[in-house]
Amino acid sequence: MTNIDLEGVYVFETSKYKDNRGTFTVPFNLKEFRERTNFYEDFVQDNLSTSKKGVLRGLHYQVKNPQGKFVKVIKGSVQDVIVDLRQLSPTFGKYFSIVLSSKNNLALWVPPGFAHGFLSLSEGTQFFYKVTNDYSPENERCLFWNDPELNIDWQIDDPILSEKDVNGKVFKECEKYG
Repeated sequence: MTNIDLEGVYVFETSKYKDNRGTFTVPFNLKEFRERTNFYEDFVQDNLSTSKKGVLRGLHYQVKNPQGKFVKVIKGSVQDVIVDLRQLSPTFGKYFSIVLSSKNNLALWVPPGFAHGFLSLSEGTQFFYKVTNDYSPENERCLFWNDPELNIDWQIDDPILSEKDVNGKVFKECEKYG
């Protein structure tokens, strides 16, 4: 596990074992997770999405009932991006980007208070994530993926977006935490 330059964010390196039968990995271990992050809230739901190459989902967050997310790619690869929306954080307004793939076997812990999104870099990418709070549509918000102030270095100019993501708000207009 590696600590990132954003307070409370961690990258987990998961071992993968291979023999003549195939592979074995432990995508998530609660005891290890809690020991390393000191985060003790419960995970309430697991989600799995499948995306075409070039699909960008995000940057999503919830005001009231914010979700912490433990994210991992099961198949394919993504560029995963988070933005710190915690106004009292020393890294408020900063973003972090990492490639997560089934080959590098990395996972990312995103604490509550961050906007989160990912770009599918391969066809049929399967993206798995555990969340710490129920989905709350009335509290969901979207930070515009291509906000000029944040200047996120996405690896695409013209992604496939949902209507919600096309209509995201720029950073200055987003509701923040704290």
